Amino acid sequence: MRIHFIAIGGAIMHSLAIQLKRQGHIVTGSDDVIYEPARSNLLKNNLLPKQEGWDVSRISDVIDLILVGMHAKLDNPELLMAQKLNLKLLSFPEYIFNYSINKKRIVIAGSHGKTTITSMILHVLHDNNMEVDFLLGAKIDSLDNLVYLNDNKIIIIEGDEYFSSPLDNTSKFMHYKADILVVSGVEWDHVNVFPTFELYKNNFSSLINNVIATSGTIFYCGDDVFLSKKLNNQRGSIRAYYLPNYRVNDNQFIVESDDSDIPLHIFGKHNLYNLEAAKLVCQDLGVSIEKFNKSIQSFKGADKRLTLIKKNENNSAIYYDFAHSPSKVYATINAIRELYPKRYLIACFQLNTFSSLNPDFLPQYSNVFNNADEIWIYLDKESVKANDIDYLNASYLKKVTNHKKLIFINQKLDIKDKLESFVMKDNNLLIMSSGNFSGINIKRIFADH
Repeated sequence: MRIHFIAIGGAIMHSLAIQLKRQGHIVTGSDDVIYEPARSNLLKNNLLPKQEGWDVSRISDVIDLILVGMHAKLDNPELLMAQKLNLKLLSFPEYIFNYSINKKRIVIAGSHGKTTITSMILHVLHDNNMEVDFLLGAKIDSLDNLVYLNDNKIIIIEGDEYFSSPLDNTSKFMHYKADILVVSGVEWDHVNVFPTFELYKNNFSSLINNVIATSGTIFYCGDDVFLSKKLNNQRGSIRAYYLPNYRVNDNQFIVESDDSDIPLHIFGKHNLYNLEAAKLVCQDLGVSIEKFNKSIQSFKGADKRLTLIKKNENNSAIYYDFAHSPSKVYATINAIRELYPKRYLIACFQLNTFSSLNPDFLPQYSNVFNNADEIWIYLDKESVKANDIDYLNASYLKKVTNHKKLIFINQKLDIKDKLESFVMKDNNLLIMSSGNFSGINIKRIFADH
């Protein structure tokens, strides 16, 4: 098939493009801007567009399928031309469902932990020589692409609640029609799409109701308020999971089991919940508890999920995490605090998402930073200008977060200087963002620390 990607630069979109080319399809693509690592990955696979931007000459009736990414707008000239020519248009979740219609579909959903749970499952299956198709949100060491489609009977899908494409306001996870659904928790996010928590919860209710109606299996976090209320009295193949028994010894999380202790590379209560969800899925796929416990010990996490940037012998470490929503920030800070309870903790957080810049949503960050001794809040000045939110200042953020030791930074050079001035002695620095800190190379800054 001849397949063209409109907005090929997205994490999943460019990964799907690479996979489809490997399958023998003729693949082209376009985007107005392509960042790393997508740029290098596309270049390596001879898929990088010669020029950035949209060009209607790329669209003709020889194309069999157009895949449309969320980054494209309704007035995108390539999209308009494809519609004019009446070409077949699909979002990537629609494509994945069509591809997997005869497979067992395992969908990992929830406001947090999706990538880690999916990564854990894939790591354990890979370690036990069990091959499955998959769609993953972030890279892990044992995999070279985020999408793998190879005619296996099972597909593991990380399914988020965001819109499918500019043409389709259906949440991605609704398209997949899960046979097995994991829901890690429901905490208000994507306020630009779901302006109230009720609308957000209703979306998950629809997902859950659809799986129940088709007699599918649901694994859910029993400690989540919404999920426990929704599912505790439901009949069918529905099972809750809870925080396992554990202890922390010498800066390492250890899960306690009946047979033996399970030392982990990962840490934090949220990751222990993720582990329990992954265990249930792996058991359903035929992996014994003993084999799971052995394999999970070598799991080191997904990219940008509590990634260790640097540590030294002066009782100091620097971590980077993708955390952006209040529940994720809270869980990440508490994980570092529990691992290193005596160290001074500085939490550096970039206000980056639409939600984190919304005055109606910002109060959700109240008390989230309590377990950090000091917080640095960074907001790119250009974002302030673009979003017309001049009220964001140190005084306002101290009030919103309920944290007295807060430093507000709104210049790229200032946050760079602040990071470079961090002294690694008896303290930890946790850097959190779903953005890129205005293009600052965090790893390079600390390379010579």
